[in-house]
Amino acid sequence: MNNQKVTRSAKADDVQHEWFIVSARGVPLGRLASKVAHVLRGKHKPTYTPHVDTGDFVIITDAAEVIVTGNKATQKIYYRHSGYPGGLKAESFKHYVERAPEKLVREAVEGMLTHNVLGRQQLRKLKVYAGSEHPHQAQQPRPLEL
Repeated sequence: MNNQKVTRSAKADDVQHEWFIVSARGVPLGRLASKVAHVLRGKHKPTYTPHVDTGDFVIITDAAEVIVTGNKATQKIYYRHSGYPGGLKAESFKHYVERAPEKLVREAVEGMLTHNVLGRQQLRKLKVYAGSEHPHQAQQPRPLEL
């Protein structure tokens, strides 16, 4: 008798990608980003394979209404640098979410994915919108519980 257990690796051609939708209204940024990164990587599926993109598409709506806890709205600072001397720019969370809420949420999720080719491929499956409208009704997205 052969009682050996076999580990199956998913093949890129066999993966079925689903579509999920989640509203960021009133949800803490870190919790939203970690759950979305989990789904983008495919870790919620029993067929998860670390070196294959088994994740699903995620649509985030209401990105302009994402929150942070405590005093982080005024105290959390985002930095960027142009590469030139004196090119350091600083911006608080409050101003960043007013200026570019889609970019803010995308960067939070991006920081929780792997920093390689596979992570960039998974990030392409993320769609972020500041309001509640999105052009992906044809994909019939299912709600994602946080």
